[in-house]
Amino acid sequence: MRTTEDQRLETRTACSAFAAALLIALVFTAAGALPQRVFAQAADVPYVATPQNVVDAMLELAQVGPNDFLIDLGSGDGRIVITAAKKYGARGFGVDLDGALVSEARREAQRQGVTDKAEFYARNLFITDIANATVLTTYLFSQVNIELRPRVFSELKPGTRVVSHEFDFGNWKPDAHVRVPVPRKPYGPPSSDVYLWIVPANAAGRWQWRVPLDGAVVEWEAVLGQTFQALAGSARAGGNAARIESAKMRGDEISLVLVADVNQAPLRHELHGRIDGDSIRGTMRVSGTQQELDWQATRVSRGKINIDAATGAPRLAAGFQEDFR
Repeated sequence: MRTTEDQRLETRTACSAFAAALLIALVFTAAGALPQRVFAQAADVPYVATPQNVVDAMLELAQVGPNDFLIDLGSGDGRIVITAAKKYGARGFGVDLDGALVSEARREAQRQGVTDKAEFYARNLFITDIANATVLTTYLFSQVNIELRPRVFSELKPGTRVVSHEFDFGNWKPDAHVRVPVPRKPYGPPSSDVYLWIVPANAAGRWQWRVPLDGAVVEWEAVLGQTFQALAGSARAGGNAARIESAKMRGDEISLVLVADVNQAPLRHELHGRIDGDSIRGTMRVSGTQQELDWQATRVSRGKINIDAATGAPRLAAGFQEDFR
């Protein structure tokens, strides 16, 4: 049984390790030579337990439910996966390099009666299969998150929620952010940031659709470039230039507001739909009418999500810009 003094020693050790590793990260980052994979495994991400109120905030922000499968990378004592299982009925697993912490998490899952939903493995997070996650949680340094980022986009399904305690994913702007008070936090200010990202579908490329209007059919075309969930581009309606007033992605959901002169009158089109491969199905409203129409668009050529940009500013995908100067 651990004594109070043992627990204090563990806390001091964890905080000292955290401070040392953070200093290493800052030094290497300033030199522009952070050895990311070596940093993540050799210096490791030191264990500092996530406060329970932060765990609750993470799961609430991700809207975890009984149909979710949660994967926690760097799971420590397992409290995120265990709480998700016990409070929300979610299934999942956690991985950690520290075998002692993995054993502790397994014992706690057994004590709380959730071993049928919560599992834990001594495993390297970089070789962990994350494809089945509907929710991915992390408490890792930003440099580690950034190294994981390509896998997030290539392996996770659109709509998967990614939640991080304290550290961001670089220039991938979060979809939501909350700050949680942590009065006894062992480092930094007495609060913790919790960030949420929703993995977007690939909307980049050239899309075409038709809009019936006043007995005629208007041919539409839009070219969209994508940086993470941000979209930008250009459009045409009936062969004439149109304006994209707004363009948003949230998972596989896309919302566009387009303005074009049709029959010498400016018309505002509000389009909402879901992307499924190279098609979008949804609804459309045209200004001046009360009717909601079905909307179906087809992607005739694909672009790529830009996840390695120097900045988060959206821009047209390579190979499309010349078409809409």
